[in-house]
Amino acid sequence: MRHRKSATKLGKSSSHRTAMLRNMVTSLLKHERIRTTDAKAKVLRGWADHLITLAKRGDLHARRQALAIVQEEAVVHKLFADAAERFGGAAGGYTRIVKVGPRPGDAAPMSLIELVVPEGQRRMKPARKKAAAPVLEKAKTAVAAAGPAAAPADEVQHAPEGPAADDGAPTTGAKADSAPEPKPE
Repeated sequence: MRHRKSATKLGKSSSHRTAMLRNMVTSLLKHERIRTTDAKAKVLRGWADHLITLAKRGDLHARRQALAIVQEEAVVHKLFADAAERFGGAAGGYTRIVKVGPRPGDAAPMSLIELVVPEGQRRMKPARKKAAAPVLEKAKTAVAAAGPAAAPADEVQHAPEGPAADDGAPTTGAKADSAPEPKPE
């Protein structure tokens, strides 16, 4: 009987489940955001919150307990260095699960689990560069208004030279320079 045994098994043996969750919590703490199924994300949330609570405590025993779970020492050192100032005021709720829809292959419900950034430490997104198309259009209209003397060298139309260019079509500087010279007779 499995009375009062409330662990979510995820269809895996206990050793497989433990190894998988250790890998996932290491990746979550390393990258601060991972994409997984809804059920795995819900189980992973408890592991991540437990490790952040250990990191907030910050003593040697807590560090050794975290090293027993997380598989990379650098991730544990980063977690213990940042957790007290990042999550110091919060008493839980260190992760957020956002549902992102079904997986294309098997329609499994997918989620994005990420570490929550407190209000005072929100990262500012870098300013996006404006689209180049309107700038180019403004430059071309300015050149057209200024006249052919202000036009760039590759847009200036040259007069046809020699019998090879007598078709009457204007050519740009690059095409006129690459045209073969007529042979003298």
